[in-house]
Amino acid sequence: MSTLHTFDYAHDGVALKGQLALPAGAGPHPAILVMHDARGLGDQPRNSARKLAQMGYAALATDMFGDGAYFPNPRAHGGEVVTRVMMNPALVRSRIIASFDSLKALPQVDSERIGAIGYCFGGHCVLELARSGADARAVVSFHGTLKTIAPAKPGYVKAKMLVLTGARDPYAPPEDVEALHKEMAAAGADCHVTSYSQAMHAFTDPTAETMIGVPGLKYDPLIDKLSWAQAIAFLEALLKDA
Repeated sequence: MSTLHTFDYAHDGVALKGQLALPAGAGPHPAILVMHDARGLGDQPRNSARKLAQMGYAALATDMFGDGAYFPNPRAHGGEVVTRVMMNPALVRSRIIASFDSLKALPQVDSERIGAIGYCFGGHCVLELARSGADARAVVSFHGTLKTIAPAKPGYVKAKMLVLTGARDPYAPPEDVEALHKEMAAAGADCHVTSYSQAMHAFTDPTAETMIGVPGLKYDPLIDKLSWAQAIAFLEALLKDA
């Protein structure tokens, strides 16, 4: 896999340490933000960044909590940090935008061909990036939460969206999926939703069921592969073929 390098940036006085993977060649390359779940910058976003770099993307696994933090069980360790960020929607959105702008400014990056993917909390983050009106072309949410306190404004969303969700996910119930459809239709946004009938929350994460005290999580190896293939086809069409 491609090599990861620590990528230092900052937001709101907090030192952030992402992980950057670059493809071969000088570029400029299409680029993708990779946004982590509620535990922080763990193996899943790092591995995804490496795989994307092998496919020709500059990929930045972002840091939403500071200092590249990862908490295997936030309820036992790091909960204060996680809660302080996740319970502040304005902070979340502005930190996502800071990550996007930091990636966009790199000389190796084609600033007109940037996308984002995210897992769980990160799936929510990429939808917030789209809602913000950022100049992203494509965002993919893997089992992300769908609610927002700042719905998309009509004509404001530039990114095309792919939402990959589980029909049995208690954190993205059918009423939230329906609300997302209505929100994006009202905003005139291009939003595609795939609901996997047997999938629960965190269906792409082999470590999901190690999260003590968090119900509704289950890894599904088939849906993991299917959703990744769907996401890559979506990104290729919008960031490379366009």
